[in-house]
Amino acid sequence: METFEYKAEIQELKSLVEKRFGHRLCTTNDFERLSALLLTEIKTPVSTSTLKRIWQYVNDEHAPRMSTLDILARYVGHADFVAFCRWRKEGAGQSSAFFSAERIVAADLSIGDEVEIGWAPNRLVRLCHKGEGIFEVVSVHESKLMVGDRLPVVSFILGEPLSVPYIIRNGENTLPFVAGKNGGLTILSLVGK
Repeated sequence: METFEYKAEIQELKSLVEKRFGHRLCTTNDFERLSALLLTEIKTPVSTSTLKRIWQYVNDEHAPRMSTLDILARYVGHADFVAFCRWRKEGAGQSSAFFSAERIVAADLSIGDEVEIGWAPNRLVRLCHKGEGIFEVVSVHESKLMVGDRLPVVSFILGEPLSVPYIIRNGENTLPFVAGKNGGLTILSLVGK
């Protein structure tokens, strides 16, 4: 079984692992704690670096080993990864769902309202709503975004990555941009409210 073919299944497995773990895995400490839990509960070691690769916390294009996926599947209550895939195919897994989350919707904001977002590791950005779902970066800490960048945003959702189709920088549209790819937004607030 070639694991590159199972991207959707691996993503859902990671989501279920995080649900059982209690929150998104987004720091080195989270991966260390999960590694220790797997050793304690499943009696099989999985290194912190292997977990970081699976969660794409570090850049690595290697497909996860089937033995590692088996351990993660056992952690969420399945005999192995093949049994997890069978369970998912039979309809028990969901490919889409409504969910409750803290969010800020651009259409609910007034021109001039400011939103602060943050994500791991130590990224913090303040954005000013310019109207019609366009936000301008007014301050930035350790991010690739720059003061003056403008980006179209429909909504910000705590715990989910922020994906935008482009950033308007110096009058030009950039390639798509994702903030919080590993772990989603960890800070989300309306400034002064």
